[in-house]
Amino acid sequence: MNDAHYHLVINHFPIMGTIFGVGILIAGLVLKRMILQQTAFVLFIISALTGFLAMYTGEGAEELVENLPGIGHTIIHEHEELAEKFAVVLYALGLLSMATLFLQIKKNGFAKIAVYVTLILSLLAVVLGKAVGTSGGEVRHTEIRTTSADTTAQQKTDQTPSSEQEEEE
Repeated sequence: MNDAHYHLVINHFPIMGTIFGVGILIAGLVLKRMILQQTAFVLFIISALTGFLAMYTGEGAEELVENLPGIGHTIIHEHEELAEKFAVVLYALGLLSMATLFLQIKKNGFAKIAVYVTLILSLLAVVLGKAVGTSGGEVRHTEIRTTSADTTAQQKTDQTPSSEQEEEE
């Protein structure tokens, strides 16, 4: 296995883990079940750790695919920029989740506030995670690209008649 393969295997968990974590955290708040809230915090911590692994393997994956046909530096750079922002939010979410978990275990008065701050940060992580996932998918799945310099350049290339077509006419 190479970095591109590792990246493809690991990159879904930071996004999906955060989404599931938000759902579990909301359920824990609605049902007033601390164990569900704590499960969400553990998911956020794991998501931050796997986010680190996705970032670590992303550089190697970039080197392997950036020169493939239909993939340009621009689309990979967009994905990388979004991933860096997502990673920062994930790392903050992981740290905040550890702190909130600790505060809940110690039955600290700030725990309830920390839970809601964690929820807000996790919602931001979900929004960024969606953007990162979409931009990552666009790297290899040209059919989902909407507006990209790479797509526009590819469309222009596709519309330009080849010299063989011109000779036939």
